[in-house]
Amino acid sequence: MDFKLADKTALVTGSTGGIGLAIARTLAEEGAAVTVTGRSAEKVAAVVREIGAARGIVADPATAEGAAILLREQPAVDILVNNLGIYEVKPFVEITDADWLHYFDVNVLSGIRLARHYFPAMLERNWGRIIFISSESSLQVPPDMIHYGMTKTAQLSVARGLAELTKGTAVTVNSVMPGPTRSAGIGDFLRSVFPDNTGSETELEKEFFRLYRSSSLLQRMIDPKEIAALVAYVASPLGAATNGAALRVEGGLLMSLA
Repeated sequence: MDFKLADKTALVTGSTGGIGLAIARTLAEEGAAVTVTGRSAEKVAAVVREIGAARGIVADPATAEGAAILLREQPAVDILVNNLGIYEVKPFVEITDADWLHYFDVNVLSGIRLARHYFPAMLERNWGRIIFISSESSLQVPPDMIHYGMTKTAQLSVARGLAELTKGTAVTVNSVMPGPTRSAGIGDFLRSVFPDNTGSETELEKEFFRLYRSSSLLQRMIDPKEIAALVAYVASPLGAATNGAALRVEGGLLMSLA
């Protein structure tokens, strides 16, 4: 399918690996001029070479200084994908004030900073897409990742609020909610969940879904490309009627219809 992105520019944060890389690669394959971002100059350059992205910017929008660099280097975009995010397993009583603030800065405020800059210009041009990569944890908060879940719920609120400001325009703002996803760091994550289990990564994955994600209909980690396909549709002109939505790509893990 042609998503009609050949004349569009896209910025994907946190795009040197995992979901972000898959999104950047898919948008580039669909013809968009993609800007990839990350904190490592080496990784950013490698991704630009690999996918033929229009450019790469080394900057961290989780800080005001990093966001300023990014916005100076890329003053306008048609599509903003706020993918930058971190996660960890940590008992609630051990989550410090610094942890809460750091998670908010990285997972929420980074996207707010960029949307605050790009959104008015999208409205003025009467076309644009802002997509927040949230999580199923926004609705079903893991008890061992409460700080992470909080940030993902906040993203839904920001996205829906911005969408309310697009009424009658060709600008859309949506959230995409992946479930547990296979990425470069998933092995380390699984071993942090099962520190005493010496099984293979495949065995740990099965145990993870049995104990912690039993409601999943997929019963496996999601491939980042499966998430990127939905993002590409939402980012395209074909997705014009999808606005203010929290879209699930979580393998049927969430049982509620709401």
